[in-house]
Amino acid sequence: MSKKYNNFSEFYPFYLSQHENTTCRRLHFVGSCSIILLIIYAAVFGHLSLLWFIPVIGYGFAWIGHFVFEKNKPATFIYPIYSLIGDWVMFKDMLIGKIEF
Repeated sequence: MSKKYNNFSEFYPFYLSQHENTTCRRLHFVGSCSIILLIIYAAVFGHLSLLWFIPVIGYGFAWIGHFVFEKNKPATFIYPIYSLIGDWVMFKDMLIGKIEF
């Protein structure tokens, strides 16, 4: 049975513990950058139908990182909202150098 987290602040240390492998974190980062670029492209060129690829791109890179390199099950399966928030907080933390890239 999984632990019940009462808020994101309690969850985030667990989230980071599931991303100790550098390659896994880098794949998350590439996926997040790709999502940002896709949103910009779709908005600028009016190809909003491409936005359906957001989950494929985001989860694709992340899940490869987890299953192949981290060798664990993504927290998304148990904590989907906290994990989504965690993806973007970790992305920000990597950008500012708080977490090793």
